[in-house]
Amino acid sequence: MFHTQRNRSKPKEPMFSAGKRRVTHCKEEGYVKMYLRGRPVTMYMPKDEMETYSLEAKAELPSKRLKLEWVYGYRGRDCRSNLYLLPTGETVYFIASVVVLYNVEEQLQRHYTGHNDDVKCLAVHPDRITIATGQVAGTSKDGKQLQPHVRIWDSVTLNTSHIIGMGFFDRAVTCIAFSKSNGGGNLCAVDDSNDHVLSVWDWQKEEKLADVKCSNEAVFSADFHPTDTNIIVTCGKSHLHFWTLDGNSLVKKQGIFEKQEKPKFVLCVTFSENGDAITGDSSGNILVWGKGTNGIRYAIQGAHEGGIFALCMLRDGTLVSGGGKDRKLISWNSNYQQLLKTEIPEQFGPIRTVTEGKGDVVLIGTTRNFVLQGTLSGDFYPITQGHTDELWGLAVHPSKPQFLTCGHDKHISFWDATIHRPIWNKAIEDPAQSAGFHPSGTVVAIGTLTGRWFVLDTETKDLVTVHTDGNEQLSVMRYSPDGNYLAIGSHDNYIYIYGVSDNGRKYSRIGKCSGHSSFITHLDWSVNAQYLMSNSGDYEILYWVPASCKQVVSVETTRDIEWFTYTCTLGFHVFGVWPEGSDGTDINAISRSFEKNILATGDDFGKVHLFSYPCSQFRAPGHVYGGHSSHVTNVDYLYEDTHLISTGGKDMSIMQWRVI
Repeated sequence: MFHTQRNRSKPKEPMFSAGKRRVTHCKEEGYVKMYLRGRPVTMYMPKDEMETYSLEAKAELPSKRLKLEWVYGYRGRDCRSNLYLLPTGETVYFIASVVVLYNVEEQLQRHYTGHNDDVKCLAVHPDRITIATGQVAGTSKDGKQLQPHVRIWDSVTLNTSHIIGMGFFDRAVTCIAFSKSNGGGNLCAVDDSNDHVLSVWDWQKEEKLADVKCSNEAVFSADFHPTDTNIIVTCGKSHLHFWTLDGNSLVKKQGIFEKQEKPKFVLCVTFSENGDAITGDSSGNILVWGKGTNGIRYAIQGAHEGGIFALCMLRDGTLVSGGGKDRKLISWNSNYQQLLKTEIPEQFGPIRTVTEGKGDVVLIGTTRNFVLQGTLSGDFYPITQGHTDELWGLAVHPSKPQFLTCGHDKHISFWDATIHRPIWNKAIEDPAQSAGFHPSGTVVAIGTLTGRWFVLDTETKDLVTVHTDGNEQLSVMRYSPDGNYLAIGSHDNYIYIYGVSDNGRKYSRIGKCSGHSSFITHLDWSVNAQYLMSNSGDYEILYWVPASCKQVVSVETTRDIEWFTYTCTLGFHVFGVWPEGSDGTDINAISRSFEKNILATGDDFGKVHLFSYPCSQFRAPGHVYGGHSSHVTNVDYLYEDTHLISTGGKDMSIMQWRVI
């Protein structure tokens, strides 16, 4: 790392072997060397530890733990019928690998966390207590396949009672439903294999009763007939099938469209009180199929402009249809005459699923990951919202329980962590990658994928200034503790330094730090704002004097610097967080608590870890927390260390953990 070391005769280093990776300690020089992907990373320790440090010493477990308190977001973009109201007054839906039970009135969430990867479907049993959820195939930390399966659990106790289909389902479980008429004893499921296999299970015995190739095209819905346990209806791309369970085989009848033009997609299915099946399709038609037949009894042509994504039969026999392209919600009486019509505002996106709430309340999930609540005659307002594309940017307010997230969806949300709602949202022109608050908290800087960055007023969300540095992604935005500098780490290998005045409202470029041979990943300021530490994509640790943009190569100068934050993933104080055989990209983010006693990390396996700080023993022990399903892209402590916020990349979720 430091060119000053090159020509000396090397002192002997004791080895600490670790499978694919070794850690060595040189006492005379006061450094530890770790190997990532065969590259040596040299990390110098503070002077006062040189005499006493031992590689073999045991690290302590952290004194704190995490409890999942709130999950922000909802998965509506590519999942259907995943929103229900339970008798407990809780709305149930999922995001990442968590099923959320959200009591809107009491502003409380509970979480079912039995899954180990993305949940893709959800069904509520006729008893309204038992729930089934299906997940995708995942990969464990050591590269083992995690099999797709269905978990059946109790929504009151959150205890898992049955696990079905381990080793049977392929890729993912995408549709599930309980039977209605035999006390809900059967469960049907469709997987994501090439044949989209439909299977029927006696879930209490965990026995498969029958399975059949359903379609070689996508299947959107599978449901049992309300009065006949032996009939299942499936629909999807260019298909509507009525299946009859006969012994251990499923016999198929195709829906016959006769005079109707066959739609490209049959998007959803529900049932009327008299047992007719009702479908909504991509041509905007609602078709009514006579009970026990595969023929059309009645058609509402052009009920919607564009596809009908959702149908919901209310308790009083009113049918509600939800449109994609036209975003309209329309109610129909039992003779299929139109009653009420309302349009969902464009910012919420197309309707994905509709379900009945309390009284005359209707709940809607949208493709832009909003859950809306309202009535057919009134307005709809969001009770849950999330990002709609990969999420990396996270910044915490320096003095309030607030934080900001920004993602590749060109969307910025400024959240209040106490009421779990956005204070404001803002759309921008570029996909966003990073963010950082000025120490005053009055402005926040946002870095994008295009090299543009801008500063927003946190009260008004107005644009304060906009600049461009390079044309690659800006991965880190960090203000100095005194607020006089802004350091920007770019994918073009440079760190851009700006002088900041007028409480974060004026910016003048000082220069750029050049010396890294790969993209900048993390930055930290020293407490006195005189030094900057940086990490890069090829595991370098470099030090800088930002005022002059000069690199500091003297080890004696840098080893005792006190760092205001610790987000760099490489360094003597944090190297113990790296797992054995790690390839250097496994840990995306680190955050040290303000009390400087705990370290949180977010990794590529969907896990948040807690370690004691400093974490300078190889393979230090820690606590592990699941919930995210894809890589955890960022972690940060809210001020006063009451909570930790974590962001999921491809799962687009934000999780708020209480520190206990």
